[in-house]
Amino acid sequence: MMRILWSPQSLRDLHAIHDFIASDSESYADLVLANIFAAVERLLRFPHSGRMVPEKNDPRIREVLVGRFRVVYRVGEESLEIATVFAASRKFPDGF
Repeated sequence: MMRILWSPQSLRDLHAIHDFIASDSESYADLVLANIFAAVERLLRFPHSGRMVPEKNDPRIREVLVGRFRVVYRVGEESLEIATVFAASRKFPDGF
């Protein structure tokens, strides 16, 4: 059975996203994170449903778009590692 592993970077990303949005609306920040978590949970059933990351040419590195955020993950044999979450308007992180 597949399981979800959140990288330390992805957890920092989620906190930063929540804090930024919460400065305007705590409830909207909670909703955005709930939508991200729901999208990641759906990946357990369909791990390859996200598209390959255009900046990488690796079928194991995929992403789902959730609102204006990109959730980048690696597909393993028994796990999905959520690598990073960032605003789609931003450049893909260096060093990934």
